[in-house]
Order: sequence, then C-alpha cells, then structure tokens
Amino acid sequence: MLTLSCPDRVGVIAEVAGLLAGHGGWILEASHHSDAESGRFFMRQEVKADSLPFDADGLRQAFEPVAARFEMDWQVTDTGVPKKMVVLVSKQEHCLYDLLARWHSAELEVDLAAVISNHDVLRGVVEWHGAPYHQLPVDPDNKAQHFDEIGALLGKIQPDCVVLARYMQVLPEWLCREYAGRIINIHHSFLPSFAGARPYHQAYERGVKLIGATCHYVTADLDAGPIIEQDVVRIDHSDSPEDYVRYGKDVERTVLARGVRLHLEDRVLRNGNRTVVFD
Repeated sequence: MLTLSCPDRVGVIAEVAGLLAGHGGWILEASHHSDAESGRFFMRQEVKADSLPFDADGLRQAFEPVAARFEMDWQVTDTGVPKKMVVLVSKQEHCLYDLLARWHSAELEVDLAAVISNHDVLRGVVEWHGAPYHQLPVDPDNKAQHFDEIGALLGKIQPDCVVLARYMQVLPEWLCREYAGRIINIHHSFLPSFAGARPYHQAYERGVKLIGATCHYVTADLDAGPIIEQDVVRIDHSDSPEDYVRYGKDVERTVLARGVRLHLEDRVLRNGNRTVVFD
C-alpha cells in the first residue's frame, strides 16, 4: 500500500503509475484527490504484492527518488502484516464490546495488542476474548504517573493505532504529540457542536432534532482534531436525555468501527485539520 500527499503539480499520477508499471506492479485500487484550497495532492495506491520483484522495503527504496522530486509525505505499508492496535477504556463498555466482537470474529483484521483501563470492571470480558488487559489506576492528585505508565506500555508495543473507546480521561499534550495521527477518539456528539462533557444533555437543553457521534484524531486541543467519520440519528420532542444516550450509543459503535477500519486500511490522509478519506 502506497499513500502520499504533496504539492499539487502536473505529472504526479503519471510518475507514480509509471514507476509501478515499470516494475510490473499490478494496481488493485487507485484513489486520488486534488485539494484546491490547500494546493495539495493526495493519493492511495493498493498494489498486488506478488506482482512486484521486491518486498515493501524494496518498494520504499525504489520510490525514494520520486518522493524527493515531488516533495512528498509518503509511506509504504505491507497489508499482509496486521497493524497493532491498543484500546483505552474506562467503565463504559459499548464501544469496547463492539470492537472486541469485530476483532474476535476476524471482521477487523488487526493485532489487538492490549486493552488499557483505569478500572478493572471490564477485565473479564476482555480476557474472555483473548486480549491482554492492563489496569492502570488514576490518582486524581497525580495523573502524570498514570500517563507515564501508559506511555511506557505504548513504547513497548509501538502501536499503529490507539483507540479511545469512551476513555474518560484527557490525554496530556506530550502523548498526543508523540502519537500524532495514530490516536483515534469517539466523541458522543456531531462535532463541532457540543464539545466537552455531557454533550447529550447539552443537545437536550438546546432542543436539537439530530444527535450524532464523531470519530476523530486526537490532538492537544480537546475534541478538535481532524474528523474521520460521523453519523447522526433523528430524535424528537418526546425523547428524554436518557433516550438521547441510548440512541447515541448505537451511533457511537458504528462510527468508531468505521473510523478505525478506515485508519487501519490507510484510507485516511490528513490535510491540516481536515482529512481526505478514500472509502
């Protein structure tokens, strides 16, 4: 899998396709987008691995001169090697249950390297599914220790994706920076509306007719990172805040699963605080 972005100019597609074709590369899927506002070009190329005379490292080496000439931000990944995922969760279980079910049934092809929680209530279901569980309690007077422990564990695992599945803690800036573009959160509102705490109750007080959920990359700015996926459900005047929460949980599950899949399949390219999503 080859993904890239670069300043938009004539010849990018021809150069990339020509290099792949020159080595016998069989392109299975090709997507590209030219963003007029930013002046950048985005591309995703899925290539049949056994059509090339070399492995992923060989493709990287062959592609380097092209990447340098066009000033590309790019990466080559081997889809035959499952990506590593770590899930952070507190007490709310609905998003975690959904991810576990998709992983356990091989619907989500990923190496679930660890589930980390500041509580112990979900250990049983995680270990029943066969995933490692780590409880790292939070001391309200010394949260830094908790995040240092998370950072140490992530450093050992080196995950490709860290999923905040209703993990009710705000990550420190250093952790957001170290894993930029790899931490994915599910927020229970249709951002940028109702950021922060208790968004369903905020929506109820405002009297909205649609509520939703947002899957986004985590940055140091709370609930303001680049958006990957969103969806909504209609509500009406007879619904209570508790109904909002119940409806919202269904949306959260599906939006998070779709966002995680898009990330794992290298279908999301960041464009400043926006994203290009090749679905």
